[in-house]
Amino acid sequence: MKILITCPPMIRMIGDLNYLFDGSDVDVHCPDVVQTLSEDELIQLVPKFDGWIIGDDPATAAVFEAGKAGTLKAAVKWGIGVDNIDLKAAKSLGIPISNTPMMFGGEVADIAMSYVIALARETFAIHAGVTVGEWPKPRGISLAGRTMGLVGFGDIGRNVARRAQAADMRVIAYDPHYEPVDGLGRVESCVWPERLGECDFLVFTCALNSGNFHMLNNDVLEQAKPNIRIVNVARGGLIDEGALIGGLESGKIHSVALDVFEVEPLAEDSPLRAYPRNVFGSHNGSNTSDAVTRASERAVSILLKALGRA
Repeated sequence: MKILITCPPMIRMIGDLNYLFDGSDVDVHCPDVVQTLSEDELIQLVPKFDGWIIGDDPATAAVFEAGKAGTLKAAVKWGIGVDNIDLKAAKSLGIPISNTPMMFGGEVADIAMSYVIALARETFAIHAGVTVGEWPKPRGISLAGRTMGLVGFGDIGRNVARRAQAADMRVIAYDPHYEPVDGLGRVESCVWPERLGECDFLVFTCALNSGNFHMLNNDVLEQAKPNIRIVNVARGGLIDEGALIGGLESGKIHSVALDVFEVEPLAEDSPLRAYPRNVFGSHNGSNTSDAVTRASERAVSILLKALGRA
C-alpha cells in the first residue's frame, strides 16, 4: 500500500518518524510542499495512493472523486481544523475521514500568549530597531487587570485562558458551546459580540465554519474598544482583512498579531505590512517537535487501522 503525506510539519520531520510505519509494509510519499498543494496537483496525485494524511490542502469534492476513481481508501486530517475538507463529499464516496483533536492546545496557546505579550510591549518592534542600530523604548501596557476576549473555548481556548489568568488578566469567552472547566479560574461567558467594548485584547482560537466567516467585520469593529489589540491563531477567514486594515488606518486597532491569513502565504503587497507594530506568523502555531510527533503518531495510527495495516 502507498500513503501520501501533504502536511508540511510532518514532512519536515519524516526522517525521525519512519518508525511509525515499521512492520506495516507501506510506501510513504512526501511531495515538496511549502504550505499546501493546489487542487489540480492533488487531483493528479491523490488517486495514486491508498491513504492520505492531509495538511491544509484543498481536499475538495473533485479531489476525493479523483481519489475514489483511483486507489484512495481512507484519509486523516493531520491536526484539528477540517474547514479545508469537503466532509460531505468524502462521506458520499465512502472515504472515511478522521482528524487528530486535542493535540496542540498547549502549543498554540503558547504562541497566542507570546503574541499577546508582543503586542502589549511591542517586543518585535524593539527587536527590529535594535537590529538596525536603534535603541527604541516604546511604552507598553501591563497585562494585569486587562480584559481578554477569547473567541473559542475548546482545547486551545481553555489553554489560552489558563495562561491569561496566570498573567492576572480577566477573560470573557465567546463560544456557543461554552462549558465551565474544573480547575480554571472564573471565565465569563458572552454571546458574540456583546461586551466587546470591554476587551483590551481579542484572541481567536475557534474553528472556521459557514456561520462565522468574517465574524470580525466593520460593523463589529465599531463596537470594539479603542486601541484594541487582536491576535488570530485560528483561521484567517474569521477576520475580514479589509476591515482590519481600515481599523489599523483609523487607529481603532492598536496592532494585530496574525499567525493565519485569508490567503496564505501573505501577499508581498498586503497593506497589513505597512504597520510596524503588527506581528506576523506563518501558520506555524502548532509546530514543535513534541507536537508534530504526537499528532503524527495519532494520524498514522488512525490511517493504518483504516487501511487494515495496524
